[in-house]
Amino acid sequence: MITFDALGLDERLIQATNALGFVNPTPIQEKAIPVLLSGTKDLVGLAQTGTGKTAAFGLPLLHLVNEQAKHPQALVVCPTRELCMQIVNEVEQFKKFMPGMFVVAVYGGTPIGQQIRELRRGVQVVVATPGRLIDLIERKAIDLEQIKYVILDEADEMLNMGFQEDIEFILQNTPKREATWLFSATMPPEIRRVSKRYMKEPVEVTVGKVNSANKNIDHQYYLTSAQHRYEALKRLIDFNPGIYGIIFTRTKADAQDIAEKLTREGYDIDALHGDLTQQQRDKVMGDFRDKTLQLLIATDVAARGIDVQGITHVINYELPDDVEVYTHRSGRTGRAGKTGVCMSIVHMRELGKMRQIQTIVQAPFHKLEIPTGKDVCRKQFYHFMDKLLQLEVNHGDYETYVPMLEEKFADMSKEEILKRVAALEFDRFLKYYENAEDLNLREQRRERGDRLTVRRDSRDGDRKPYTDTRGRKFGNGGGGDYTKLFVNLGTKDGFYKASFLQFILDMSELQKDVLGRIDMKEMNSWIEIDKRAARQMIQAIDGRNYKGRRIRMNEADSRR
Repeated sequence: MITFDALGLDERLIQATNALGFVNPTPIQEKAIPVLLSGTKDLVGLAQTGTGKTAAFGLPLLHLVNEQAKHPQALVVCPTRELCMQIVNEVEQFKKFMPGMFVVAVYGGTPIGQQIRELRRGVQVVVATPGRLIDLIERKAIDLEQIKYVILDEADEMLNMGFQEDIEFILQNTPKREATWLFSATMPPEIRRVSKRYMKEPVEVTVGKVNSANKNIDHQYYLTSAQHRYEALKRLIDFNPGIYGIIFTRTKADAQDIAEKLTREGYDIDALHGDLTQQQRDKVMGDFRDKTLQLLIATDVAARGIDVQGITHVINYELPDDVEVYTHRSGRTGRAGKTGVCMSIVHMRELGKMRQIQTIVQAPFHKLEIPTGKDVCRKQFYHFMDKLLQLEVNHGDYETYVPMLEEKFADMSKEEILKRVAALEFDRFLKYYENAEDLNLREQRRERGDRLTVRRDSRDGDRKPYTDTRGRKFGNGGGGDYTKLFVNLGTKDGFYKASFLQFILDMSELQKDVLGRIDMKEMNSWIEIDKRAARQMIQAIDGRNYKGRRIRMNEADSRR
């Protein structure tokens, strides 16, 4: 196996990698470093996050830059403040034995004056976010005329965030660069266009397959109805007591709402989204890195560029629309050779998207059951017992209390004491999950062949006959034969018409086409539905629980 000292790097860089405990380069480092050491070749490096890309460009960069010249010679552009700081921290470690080498980070959200002063002191390497760099260019506070090397890190994320024009502006303002290095996890068409326009016959280095997921990640998905997402999320968190992870939502409103709910219920969690000030964002990220927070809930945009070590789980509260976004989300775990888990909460209408993601990501996905209440309590109990057994009691003062404890519990058996210890720790869990319902959605109807589908004629909008998955047809296609159903849910339960419609369709796995008029009242509702689909809806919904209340659904003329 090749070692770092066989790559041809400066001896002081080998000294630094040895001090860090790095002996063998990762695949991206092994392939990219020899190419980059020439200093004159453009390169496109494709590899997933967490594979060592910073060292892949950072080490050859420090090898090539002239330590004696105190002006910017290398420019690293990345999408976010967090990634900017992370790159600088890593490069600082690599240049440990190069006292004349200086690196500065420039990013938004902090006073620009201090960054300008640092630039004026003389630096060789600048790591920047696009917005702040352009601000400095326009203020004439940074001279890019002598930049030899430009590195675009997480290029796909920068393009996803709308930085394409900024990137092109930066490349246009570095006319004397000798090499451009572009690193990315995926290769969308926009990156291909940038490489063709601004790079000269770039060497392309690929580690793994483009868009493919990290093989150290276990991809899991759990099938539930849309209205049970939050309960499913809580149950998955409770079933993994040692979890340290990120929960992804589509919107900042969802991120904030779920974070507030979980916080009220005693979870160590906070939200990261676009409405936070930079100071608030820094505090949240600081708490998460320090593990004061067990969980971080974030939108895709807010989480761009985050690289936190040791993340055990990523949870997709909702699937992203873009497969590449799934790759970025899952790539937050399973880094640096460690294993991780990516869990997705999916409802029936997202199964097609789930299969599409699985096909493109080219990794096995495992459909698992959402744990029962008893499963959660059992897992928590074992976790607590393990912690109890592994606890080291080093404080000598405890010895003085042992005689008092022995006297206090003299009339109580060991079994009784253990029961009380368990009750003290688990009473809340046991009560909460005592009558917990099954949150799993089954695909049994589809297997039995009695799921009904509706097709609409594209010419005149008339209904076609119902057809089940065995090809049996029902009805004459007239589409006007409705029956009315009664259900004891209404606006008092927090529904409005759109959310109620989504609720009954998700529960019954029917299409909107089978429904007619919906009449909602405060305490109950009436639903017009094609007679052929009425039985399926009643069987799916009647007798289920909603917020602790049993749902009643039946035909309106036979109301119980």
